Amino acid sequence: MDKVAKILIDKIFQIKEFDHQLALELFRYQYSFENGVYRQWCDALGIDPKQVKDITDIPFLPISFFKSKEVTTGQFNPELIFESSGTTQTVNSRHLVKEAKLYQRSFLKTFEEFYGNPKDYCIVGLLPNYLEKGHSSLVKMVHDLIELSGHKDSGFYLYNFDQLAELLFTLEKQGQKTLLLGVTFALLDFAEVFTGLKKQHNFCQPLNHTIIMDTGGMKGRKKEMTRQEVHDVLTGALGVLSIHSEYGMTELLSQAYSKGEGRYHCPPYMQVLVRDESDPFNLKTSGKGLINIIDMANIHSCCFIATEDVGWVHSGYFEIWGRLDHSDLRGCSLLIANQ
Repeated sequence: MDKVAKILIDKIFQIKEFDHQLALELFRYQYSFENGVYRQWCDALGIDPKQVKDITDIPFLPISFFKSKEVTTGQFNPELIFESSGTTQTVNSRHLVKEAKLYQRSFLKTFEEFYGNPKDYCIVGLLPNYLEKGHSSLVKMVHDLIELSGHKDSGFYLYNFDQLAELLFTLEKQGQKTLLLGVTFALLDFAEVFTGLKKQHNFCQPLNHTIIMDTGGMKGRKKEMTRQEVHDVLTGALGVLSIHSEYGMTELLSQAYSKGEGRYHCPPYMQVLVRDESDPFNLKTSGKGLINIIDMANIHSCCFIATEDVGWVHSGYFEIWGRLDHSDLRGCSLLIANQ
């Protein structure tokens, strides 16, 4: 099986656009090779693998299975275990990652496609609650990007907003490309401090060389705000034209990115479909509904995940509007957008 997986992985990272036939090959691989949870789910639905001839025929595993099952293709000792942040009242999802290098290969290839070489940036993480709880896929990604950037000022910040603001002032004056990735509530807190410090330091220019990336997550720390409201506050306070966003989750190995207006774009090995809330087996490649994700990089877990996010899939990009009312709060959940 390892030899077959290696061949498939090489195929996955060589494609230039989403490959429907490769997705079907991955379905047959995961159904046939020791993914007991996924196979039982397919069998319970009465799926005949021979009749699965299009990506809309593929059964998607409900994301909630990651809370109670070990979802793996094959048996292995995981190098990483990602766990959703959740709350004290929720059961957290766990994702057993066979190879740390596969996760890095996936997120780095996507990052380079959208933003270029990490060495060109000073990369700053403002992810206090994730750092405090640990086992976060987001923290692992940002940690590795910080190391790969090699910039002396790259690093994580907790609540030392004054120091972070002064760093951004300095980097901006130097013309240094900077990427600040932050959880939503921390970015809003930082924006308040930043506004006051701008006056103090007589810093009147916009952040022309800085990208602000919202990674989602209010966690009940502030009043509910729409994505547009949050991004309006941040653009006004921080002096940037748009707020970028990252869409990722514990159960996946790949991410999608938005460079503004909440329009997310996928790497070639990730595809988003939509399902009807009243008929979860009615899958479409575009339209409004609940989001299903094909993540080819997730070959050692499950490539076909039915999320609890609500959105709109367009040709070439997708939007996230929020989460089903009955779903648990999650670290990477996004704010409900005005519709």
